[in-house]
Amino acid sequence: MAIAFTFPGQGSQAVGMGKDLADTFVESRRIFEEVDDALGENLSKLIWEGPEETLTLTANAQPALMAVSLAAIRALEARGFSLNGKVTYVAGHSLGEYSALAAAGFVSVADAARLLRIRGNAMQAAVPAGEGAMAAIIGLEQADVEAACAEAAQGAAKDPAQALVCQIANDNGGGQLVISGARPAVELAARLCTEKGAKRALMLQVSAPFHSALMKPAAEIMREALAAVTKSAPVVPLVSNVTVTPTSDPDEIARRLVEQVIGRVRWRETVEWFGSNGVVTLYEVGAGKVLSGLARRINRDIATSSIGSAAEVEMALAALGDHVA
Repeated sequence: MAIAFTFPGQGSQAVGMGKDLADTFVESRRIFEEVDDALGENLSKLIWEGPEETLTLTANAQPALMAVSLAAIRALEARGFSLNGKVTYVAGHSLGEYSALAAAGFVSVADAARLLRIRGNAMQAAVPAGEGAMAAIIGLEQADVEAACAEAAQGAAKDPAQALVCQIANDNGGGQLVISGARPAVELAARLCTEKGAKRALMLQVSAPFHSALMKPAAEIMREALAAVTKSAPVVPLVSNVTVTPTSDPDEIARRLVEQVIGRVRWRETVEWFGSNGVVTLYEVGAGKVLSGLARRINRDIATSSIGSAAEVEMALAALGDHVA
C-alpha cells in the first residue's frame, strides 16, 4: 500500500499560486520568505501578483514552483505529518525533482531555490534565442516519433554530415511526447509526425530546447553548482526522471540531476514503475493538477490527489491518517 509524492514541473505555474497556503499556515509563509532571502529578491510578490509573463520566465518559474510545493509540505508537517515512514517514494517532473529532493531533505530549501535559479538561467543561456524549439506530438507511437526526429535531424541540416539535434525530451504518457532541439529540425519533425498519423503536432511557446543535447553547457554549470552545496541522503528515495529507478545516494542523485538537463523526462515509465511497485496513491504536491491528469491516463488503478491549497492540505491529512487537532 505504497504512497508516492510527486512534484510538478514548468508549465504548472499561475499567478496567485500558494497565496492561500501562505495566508493559512505561518510555516508556509516562512517558506516563501526563505526563498526570497535566498534569492535576494521579492519573488513572493511576483508569484502572487504577477505579471504572468515575468513569472513564466524560466529563471523565475523554477524556484517559484518549488516554493509552492515546499509551502504545501511545510503545512503538512506543521500538522504532524512526516514523509519519513509515510511516503514510500518521491518523484518530480523535471525541475520538480528539486522540489521532491528539498522536501525529502537532500538539500535545504534555500539551496534548492538558488540551484533552480542557476538552472533556469543556464538553460536559458545555453542556446541563442530563436535557435531552439520544442513541439508536443499527440497520438503517435514512440518509435514513429523517434524515426521522425532522426529523419529531421538529417533532413533539416545544411550539411548532411552535421546532423542537427532533434530528440524526445518528455514522455508524458497518455499518447503525449515532446520533442526538442534545433528549430529547423523540430519544425520538420513535427510535419513528419503529422504525415505519420499524429493527431496533433503543436509547436510550444518555450524559451529554449529543454532536455536536449543542446543543453550541455547548462548541464556542466549544474554539475559545478551541485558539487558546491551540502547534500544529505533523502529520507524518502527519489525515482529519477532519467533512470526510472529509486535511489537515496546523494552522489548518484547529483549525477542524475546533471544528466536530467539533457536527458529525457520518462514520466510515463515513472508512473508505470509506481504501479508495478505497489504504489496505490499518488499525491501531486504544489501548483496545478497536470501530473494527476497524466497519471490517470497512464494507470487508472493508481488513485490521485492534489495538495496545493489549504483545503487540500486538510483533506490529505485526513486521508493519510495524520490529522492533528
